[in-house]
Amino acid sequence: MHSDSLARRNVAVLVAAQAILGAQMPMIFTVAGLAGQTLAPNACLATLPISMAVLGSMLTATPISALMQRWGRAAGFAMGAAGGAAGGALGAWGLYTGSFVIFCLGALLTGIYMSAQGFYRFAAADTASETFRPKAISWVMAGGLLSAVFGPQLVTATADAYVIPFLGTYLAVIVLNIVGVGLFAFLRIPKPQETGGHGTGRSRRELVRNPVIAVAMICATVSYALMNLVMTSSPLAVVGCGFDKSDAANVVSSHVLAMYLPSFFTGHLIARFGVEKIIALGLVILAGAGAVAMAGVELENFFLALILLGLGWNFGFIGATTMLTMAQKPEERGRLQGLNDMVVFGGVTLASLSSGGLMNCSGGTVQSGWQLVNMAMLPFLILAGGALIWLALRPKETR
Repeated sequence: MHSDSLARRNVAVLVAAQAILGAQMPMIFTVAGLAGQTLAPNACLATLPISMAVLGSMLTATPISALMQRWGRAAGFAMGAAGGAAGGALGAWGLYTGSFVIFCLGALLTGIYMSAQGFYRFAAADTASETFRPKAISWVMAGGLLSAVFGPQLVTATADAYVIPFLGTYLAVIVLNIVGVGLFAFLRIPKPQETGGHGTGRSRRELVRNPVIAVAMICATVSYALMNLVMTSSPLAVVGCGFDKSDAANVVSSHVLAMYLPSFFTGHLIARFGVEKIIALGLVILAGAGAVAMAGVELENFFLALILLGLGWNFGFIGATTMLTMAQKPEERGRLQGLNDMVVFGGVTLASLSSGGLMNCSGGTVQSGWQLVNMAMLPFLILAGGALIWLALRPKETR
């Protein structure tokens, strides 16, 4: 019988990393668009720093995955923390000098941390049994609960700590990375070649032709990209509709809480009802988030829409991650996970870029821009839902 004692130890470390290091992501997503709006030469470029962070994540997903495959998870996670600290330093320097270009370069380096953080969920599954795997993934994602509270509170405490708005926030990001990197010394995850895997496994082309892997990648990309599409514009929409920066931070905080709070039971739901049904439920909830956002621009609409957005992301993304790990072999881990996150964050990059354009450059008001952002979700939800139905209708032996 497979013992999960080692897996539980690794999960505890990864939960702590999500809580401490992960706090920088809600901080950056809360303030980067607002800071970009003051630095950018054109309002259409306000969310470009967020897009640059996601682009950095996309560009580094495959190299970091390959590094982990060769040198282990801890080395890749330490590199991510170094990238996060460097990104925070450049972001702070960009704010201090009033340089939008330097600020965006800092955001690009932040993407190195964002990419590494994306592998926490895969690392949770590395030493887990098949039964414990969805729970391990969920628990690690649940570590984001503390970051959901801690991050926005740090924004509130640091945003106006200096004469230059948000400078203190980026200095706090540097500290988080320096403090959190030591956690990875406690990880005990064997390298893939030490787990009994032999050979090189399937090529990338063979992997993406597998129906389960293809659908998992589609659903993960759509879930994450649509969440980012709406979340990126939400602080601009909240402030643009006459509410305070603190209201925007609270909306983002409630959203991040909704992203991670269900993780305490998402793994149990997957084990009981099956991964396909949980992904489908996530897509339906994402559609509900868009409907609530389009129904009005009162503060309660923002709160409810962003809460539903986080909940839908949780079911869709954790479900898709679980589906992907079920279809991989140990020796394919680095290749498949790097490919998956490159595709996922490629979609997120496009969504982030589109978000700023739809929000600020649609030719209308803040309200009409917010409507367009949420309307853009529909075709991609149809794509992911159709892919999931296609997989469900296939005979099991052909999957």
